[in-house]
Amino acid sequence: MSHSTPVPTVRLTVGQAVVRFLQAQYVERDGVTEKFFGGGFGIFGHGNVAGLGQAMLQHQDTFPYYQGRNEQGMVHIGIGYAKMRNRLGALAVSTSIGPGATNMVTGAGTASVNHLPVLLFPSDVFATRATGAVLQQQEMPYSMDVTANDAFRAVSRYFDRVNRPEQLAPALLEAMRVLTSPADTGAVTISLPQDVQAEAFDFPEALFADRVWHVARNRADRAAIARAAQIIASATRPVIVSGGGVIYSDAVDRLAAFAEATGIGVGVTQAGKASIPYDHPLALGALGASGSRFANDIARAADVVIGIGTRYTDFTTASNTLFGNPDVRFVNINVAEIDALKESATALVGDARETLDDLLDALDGWSVTEEVRAATEKSAEDWRAEVDRIIELDGGDTLSQAQMLGILNAAAGDRDVVVNAAGSMPGDLHRLWRPGSVKGYDIEYGNSCMGYEIPGAIGNALADRSRHVFGLIGDGTYLMLSQEILTAVQEHLKITFVVVDNYGYGSIAALSDTLGSQTFGTRFHERGAGTMHDGARLEVDFAANAASYGAKVWTADNASAFASALEAAKAHDGTSVVYVRVDSQARFGGSGAWWDVPVAEVSTLTSSQGARAVYEENRSRQRLYL
Repeated sequence: MSHSTPVPTVRLTVGQAVVRFLQAQYVERDGVTEKFFGGGFGIFGHGNVAGLGQAMLQHQDTFPYYQGRNEQGMVHIGIGYAKMRNRLGALAVSTSIGPGATNMVTGAGTASVNHLPVLLFPSDVFATRATGAVLQQQEMPYSMDVTANDAFRAVSRYFDRVNRPEQLAPALLEAMRVLTSPADTGAVTISLPQDVQAEAFDFPEALFADRVWHVARNRADRAAIARAAQIIASATRPVIVSGGGVIYSDAVDRLAAFAEATGIGVGVTQAGKASIPYDHPLALGALGASGSRFANDIARAADVVIGIGTRYTDFTTASNTLFGNPDVRFVNINVAEIDALKESATALVGDARETLDDLLDALDGWSVTEEVRAATEKSAEDWRAEVDRIIELDGGDTLSQAQMLGILNAAAGDRDVVVNAAGSMPGDLHRLWRPGSVKGYDIEYGNSCMGYEIPGAIGNALADRSRHVFGLIGDGTYLMLSQEILTAVQEHLKITFVVVDNYGYGSIAALSDTLGSQTFGTRFHERGAGTMHDGARLEVDFAANAASYGAKVWTADNASAFASALEAAKAHDGTSVVYVRVDSQARFGGSGAWWDVPVAEVSTLTSSQGARAVYEENRSRQRLYL
């Protein structure tokens, strides 16, 4: 009779096992190996204080713990961290049960939409059910195994619930598979019942040995490469749409080389904004609904569109109205098959860097004509001149938002980072900002999530403390999620938050006006004598509020004061805030592209009737690319 050798084990609680495991995970790409997890955030309550909370306390010397103020904000910090780490690093986030857990759902959705890795541990109700219904438990009359945490299923790339300690090891390994996948990464949620977190178990020691996850650079199918090269070589007016996948693949040099060799102009999405230098002769700038008319004019005429690392969202395609050539064809390079096949494209499913090399080899010296190259370079040059005109100071009493961004851009160094999210500023940044480096531009526009700005800036700063981070936030968004400024102060982070007051929800006000809804519900006024919010303007002392968190604060009301405040803020060794008011009515030329936001089909309002007529005209240009 043979006897198996006993497997060495170590007795730990589930919470302790989680923290031990996270510390042993490494990631490798291109021969560079580094730790994957930079620590963990947690807000503790009865669901996790003696589980994961106890484990983080026990390992605080080797696994950094960060204290958050809002559960959604903690996830957003993780997103900013992962973006700066080029998806080769992540943070873990722990919460208690009930509202603490479900507060993370929006952040999980933001991470998954943007394909950025974050690891979430929402606590859950007792697995034993011995106590009956517990504080903060949602009871379902149709099933006892459904809890509020099941809301994460819709917004997570991977979801699991660990009801027994034996389930932890396979759950953690599956979590790492997804977190380190170039195609499938996003929010990973492991729901941990509060009793299970504190339960001890004899875990195999091998689970906690250093483990390296190798990030592959998969190559596209050779036959698909040949087909794509044939399509491109038949083009007379091609265009490149460069997305975030170019940056995450470290393919920016390859993109520039491909453009130079072929003469094809490059338009950029929000995520791909910094994928080609702003002053590159073939850089057309922003493309799509928030883009420039120069890039969009070339996109409309294009007979072949080469999408690289883009998801083709409605902002990029102008709600499927941008690419107007009746014979247009698409070639898409993407690690994710779902994105590579969009717009009925010839799909090159593979890593952007490797695939660009293979595709350029297959083109065998092909390029556009000199006339097309010259026209593309002229459009790129004309757009840069237009940017200079838009941001030029005119001596007015109040800065326009574009002028404010021009001053800030001039103050930012090559390695400095600008962070922003929803509102009117992303569109202006997409068109006007000149990134100094590849990781110098973080605009969360996949989920367009208000409230990302401040925690996102913190995540960037935690991931790379050598950079100065500028977090831009509007007054409307500031009122939603400002408290993480305290976290920045607590961690001694060198961040300058620029609070831009355009008086209310400026972006939606402009959109509402064009859609016939008369800026309704977008400005901040007291309720008047009747039924309307038409009373006195609500005044908020944003500078005093920011100062109450411990930040150093400057205010500015003109160009010279704003420039001086930025200079002082950059010199400050810590967290600073610059408050500036801009003209809420100031606008500059549009993109010449449309965005599909439905307008009421019938209405008693003349403004809505007129907007509907415009809507119908634009909608008639929508098409499916078949």
